[in-house]
Amino acid sequence: MSRARVAVLVSGRGSNMAALIDAARDPAYPAEIVAVLSNRPDAGALGIAARAGIATAVVDHKAYPDRASFDAELDRVVRGFAPDVVCLAGFMRILTDGFIEGWGAKLINIHPALLPSFKGLDTHARALEAGVRLHGCTVHVVTPEMDSGPVIAQAAVPVLDGDDEAALAARVLTAEHRLYPHALALWATGALRLDDGRVVGADAARAPEALIWP
Repeated sequence: MSRARVAVLVSGRGSNMAALIDAARDPAYPAEIVAVLSNRPDAGALGIAARAGIATAVVDHKAYPDRASFDAELDRVVRGFAPDVVCLAGFMRILTDGFIEGWGAKLINIHPALLPSFKGLDTHARALEAGVRLHGCTVHVVTPEMDSGPVIAQAAVPVLDGDDEAALAARVLTAEHRLYPHALALWATGALRLDDGRVVGADAARAPEALIWP
């Protein structure tokens, strides 16, 4: 089986990256992580990737005068690994439209909310403030408008009485670690694909009953 080549972009500790690496250890998984790249030389994710025997690279955004020049170098380095998919996993840089459009549907991201709700930062605090009873995470295609690309897959978790931001964030993060490898596998195999701006291909026969909470 030919496995899709995946590059992962990170800025911090890399827990979602680690979940992807763990999934790809299974030879039957349809993707392999060929490179991990960061804009921060001190990102903890780089050490995790290196210990897993995965190539790493740093393109330090502080070394470039503007976003366009940084993105141009990042694009050059990423393309050197010839990935079929590029996964953003806690990559804390706003990418230029040119970078995003150059990768198209090959560029995907995970966001800690059920999009289109709670785009941007502080998603868990905002969910608690809004009083929602279900929260979660979304894997989506990256588009120039932040957190607005076509949804590939989502996972929902209950918001419990007494939750604070940290407790809710931990529950969502556990869901992220399950969702991202699942979504990447579907995307890498073409089981889900982009068609006229929407993600299609889900098997309705496999759809579970609704999650109701409380």
